[in-house]
Amino acid sequence: MHEPQNGMSRIALIVTLIVAGEMVFALPFHTARFFRPTLLEVFSFTNTELGDLFAAYGVIAMLAYFPGGVLADRFPARALLTVSLLATAAGGLVMATIPGPRVMGLLYAFWGFTTIFLFWGALIRATRDWGGHEAQGRAFGLLEGGRGLVAASVAFLLGTLFAAAMPDVPGLATEAVRRAALRQVILNYAAVTAGAAVLVWWLVPPPAAQDVRKARPVAGMRLVLGRPVVWAQAAIVACAYCAFKGLDNYALYATDVLGMDEIEAQRFATWGAYLRPLTAVLAGVAADRLSVMRVSILLFFLLAAAFFLLGNAMPGSHGHTIIVLTLLTSFAAVFALRAVYFALLEENRTPVLYTGAAVGMVSLVGFTPEIFFAPIAGRILDANPGLVGHQHYFLFLAAIAVIGIIVTLILLWLHRPGGRALWPRHTAERN
Repeated sequence: MHEPQNGMSRIALIVTLIVAGEMVFALPFHTARFFRPTLLEVFSFTNTELGDLFAAYGVIAMLAYFPGGVLADRFPARALLTVSLLATAAGGLVMATIPGPRVMGLLYAFWGFTTIFLFWGALIRATRDWGGHEAQGRAFGLLEGGRGLVAASVAFLLGTLFAAAMPDVPGLATEAVRRAALRQVILNYAAVTAGAAVLVWWLVPPPAAQDVRKARPVAGMRLVLGRPVVWAQAAIVACAYCAFKGLDNYALYATDVLGMDEIEAQRFATWGAYLRPLTAVLAGVAADRLSVMRVSILLFFLLAAAFFLLGNAMPGSHGHTIIVLTLLTSFAAVFALRAVYFALLEENRTPVLYTGAAVGMVSLVGFTPEIFFAPIAGRILDANPGLVGHQHYFLFLAAIAVIGIIVTLILLWLHRPGGRALWPRHTAERN
């Protein structure tokens, strides 16, 4: 990708990548994260059925990550990102009709293709190019932090409009009122996503002729498949992504356990999302100074402790304040992890020529929770409705965080002096 030559264009580029990088996932994910109780009621879904929709998304996404990453090595980000955003926004028009489970399953599968095959590898490659060799932590920290600011800001705005469309006592809302309010949210998310496509087309520059890569897709796939550090990075991403998916049920926890109504729960999830910009940027700066691996180990330890506490918390004895503070701590740690795990591309000395292929491989394995996490979480919650189900859910997350610690220690061991070369010499020299 052609790198901008002046500061203003660099700022415009990273801001555009931030907005696009968040809004492409708004329709499939934000509607369920920030408006989950209302979505479940309007669509008449159980937690299990909603989890199965995310599984449909995840299956297609898994098939799209690797070839999509290779695609990003061969074609300009500008075109890939624009088409992806427009296609995703079009899906919002279908969702706004409040279709049945079969159509929703097909829609989530469609979004698995539009948000990943054309988009994900191009986004990560463009961000790595933007950061250069010395500022990978800051580049991905800005991307994650900025995406969090966009997510929280849009959710706050749409949440305000949603609250205005509901009666003063949300529990008294009729089915028709609730449906109309949610439809308004969906259409607004679709409009903002389409607006992000326009922003990308105008502000992401086309590549200069000399910047067009001539990567060999088959060679790139074969090379990254043989690198232990790529597999270790993929496992780290998988554990961190499970924790991120865990946030989807925080609004439900707020209503089921903390006694909030659906408006208060939406606002709590939104305020938690506002931690993302601060913690992501701080994590990126820390990763550049200390190393991504050491920061990741510390964050997994923090998550394991927080999830274990929540898995044993009793609102009556521990008090709402401690529980809320622990929830916010886990928000912060999850966002910090997401800010740095792709900075491992540089720390692992991944050749720039094979960035897309490596991103595809890491994402293929790392985002497998798209397939299994929501169905498992839905079944855990439905098996024991209320406090007990949520406690089992958090203990499940605590176990995954412990696995994250172990995998990161393995990657640290692979980097030991005198250990096996991270990459063959002839590829490392192409950085």
